Amino acid sequence: MIDIVNAYATRYNRVALIAGSITPFERTLTEKVKTDKIIAYSRTSAFQRVFTWLFGTIQIFLKILLKYRQYEVVYVTNPPMSYLLAYFIHRPYSIIIYDIYPEALKNVGITERHPIYRLWANWNKKLFAKAQKVITLSEGMKRELESYVDSAKIKVIYNWSASSKLCPIKKEENPFVKRHGIGDKFVVLYSGNIGYTHNVECLVSVAEHLKKEPDVLFLIIGEGKKKGMIQEQVSKANLTSFLFLTWQDEDTLPYSLSAADIAVVTLNDNTAQASMPSKTYNLLAVGAPLMAISPKNSELARLIGKFQVGSCYEKNNIEGMAAYISKLKAHPEVRMGLSKNALKAAQSFTYKNAEEYV
Repeated sequence: MIDIVNAYATRYNRVALIAGSITPFERTLTEKVKTDKIIAYSRTSAFQRVFTWLFGTIQIFLKILLKYRQYEVVYVTNPPMSYLLAYFIHRPYSIIIYDIYPEALKNVGITERHPIYRLWANWNKKLFAKAQKVITLSEGMKRELESYVDSAKIKVIYNWSASSKLCPIKKEENPFVKRHGIGDKFVVLYSGNIGYTHNVECLVSVAEHLKKEPDVLFLIIGEGKKKGMIQEQVSKANLTSFLFLTWQDEDTLPYSLSAADIAVVTLNDNTAQASMPSKTYNLLAVGAPLMAISPKNSELARLIGKFQVGSCYEKNNIEGMAAYISKLKAHPEVRMGLSKNALKAAQSFTYKNAEEYV
């Protein structure tokens, strides 16, 4: 968002960013941008998540209505209902869609038959038609949005790596690898949220298939509701091939991601067309071959196929994932080919993409 807001600041004299938290990673906001804080987004529980969404939306409404009367508005889908405010605030606006609602509500059991789903879908048709721009992250997401608005109004701008400093780092030169003593391991990395919509538990079954390959290590970095459950499964299966770590600080990120011989990215079945994991671009930047756990018709699978940077498996295809890991471990030349493709693909996903927003 910092890159996007800075891009708007190159065109407009007055730019304000309303956000719950602003944490620069590598690039900072230009001095020209005015910042305005609202409640920070909380993932600690379902209640906290919904509460911060709703309260944040109310704050946004009041600020746009009273404080930013002369501004055009660019809504972003976090809070997911924030762009619905355009129904009540008559101001020129655009919408940046990172997750498609109401489709994403399928994760919590709200389907097409539910009144909330139908009402939200009707709002989309009205609000997207009036928007100056509807911007989304992939061609697959564009196709989903075409059920609400003419395709000519939808602009696809691919996301990008969080840092231009992300690059491959050899294991023998990687302090993260040395610190954790994993230099002699073939590392299968999952780094990110470990929530209910992430099929990370599949890796426990994959590890059981690879018990006879003790040099394979499953490195799980992150936190979430499923983490304790997965740790319990690993303990019950008496597996010694897992290493669990908490979130790493931003200075460690280039080294932790570069530790991967294979990097795992997951997508929930219900939202495979409606989301694209942003971590994908960071992993490409360090040259990590990808193993996607997602439906074959997902946008993630299409990206992997287009750039030839890995392979995609349904969550129940445990044997296929195990065979893929064994293949890349046994054939380093194949893994290096995928790694080179990943680095080449990463050139299409840099912060220069932010300029396309304006």
